[in-house]
Amino acid sequence: MGIHAYGLEDFEAIAAGAAVLASGGGGSYGDARAILQELGQQGWGGTVQVRDYDGVTNACVLAIMGSPDAAERLTLAAIENSIRNSVRLLEVGTGAALGCFIPVEIGPVNSLVPLIGAVMSQGAVWVVDGDGAGRAVPQLPQTTFTGTPLLAPCPCALASDADQTRAVESALLHAPTAAQVESLAGGVVGGFGGYSGIAMWPSNAGNGHALTGSYIAGTLEQVRALGRFLLAASNPPPTSEVAAMIALVTGRSASAVVTNFYMTEVTQSTSSASLDSGIIRLDNTIDPEHSTQTHYLYNLNENLIMYSAASSMPDVVAPDSICYYSESTGRGFSNASDDLAEYFNAATGKSTGKTVSVIQVRAAEKLCGTPGVLASFAALLRNLGYAGALPSV
Repeated sequence: MGIHAYGLEDFEAIAAGAAVLASGGGGSYGDARAILQELGQQGWGGTVQVRDYDGVTNACVLAIMGSPDAAERLTLAAIENSIRNSVRLLEVGTGAALGCFIPVEIGPVNSLVPLIGAVMSQGAVWVVDGDGAGRAVPQLPQTTFTGTPLLAPCPCALASDADQTRAVESALLHAPTAAQVESLAGGVVGGFGGYSGIAMWPSNAGNGHALTGSYIAGTLEQVRALGRFLLAASNPPPTSEVAAMIALVTGRSASAVVTNFYMTEVTQSTSSASLDSGIIRLDNTIDPEHSTQTHYLYNLNENLIMYSAASSMPDVVAPDSICYYSESTGRGFSNASDDLAEYFNAATGKSTGKTVSVIQVRAAEKLCGTPGVLASFAALLRNLGYAGALPSV
């Protein structure tokens, strides 16, 4: 797949592409832009090496875990401290220095976290071109990393964003499955304030560098290509063109479900496990009283299911992605409150007048083919009140 050198402009393209492909999760796009602006203001002008996993370098999955709203206005320093503290803890826990990182998922923030980690290393660490889902996911068991028995999730390092060693809150978790890690980590992350750095699924000589073959390859390049397309456009491209570009760069089918609707109602809350859950209403008129088409999106950080008020069958069901795009702004966005504010005014309870489109993207075959992943998505959907069938795979 080649070796790539990503600079700041590539990071910006990745954030823009991920803001669409993440299915509403993976961190705030507003935060991602602010973080990259800080990185540029600090004068960083280097590059990070990005390529397929080589099967010999010590690696781990690196991310920010928890509630996007708890991490609202996330700064570059907070990201760097979270990375530094969690990586140090994992290296101590495994006795192996890390040479490369891989994103847990696609996301405006979580696609950037390993890249920022590599920037911090000053060339000592590179980044794997891939991730564990081809979208953002609510929980760890909904990733391809769970499908390789040798790639154990632990030790799993969680750490706060404190900048002084004596002030760092951290936990090194040990559990046999990603589901058990998720359960344990929810309480820990809540104790840290709702979000945390996380370094897990170590791949080293002890497990035969088991990251090999356990991830969806090429996804950083895919989001970079989509982001470059969006950022290069002189005017916001039509939703249909964005869907066509997604299909081109990912090799997965993509189509618009609704185009140029308005966000007319938003209900969001944060759970004790540091996950944001919510229901978002979309109407084809800015005043919902005059609407002739209404759709509802249910999310748990990420969009999981979308219904039309006129049908008993859902429009889209996870693991297929339910992706946001706006022809008003030419960008995607997440379910984080600061991202939604551009489209829905929480103070007035009304749409801002900027339109919202939703694009369905077929789930990656590798994600659906990973044992336990579909069952994990089905359990989340049952908790939302849906017990029907998942997309055929």
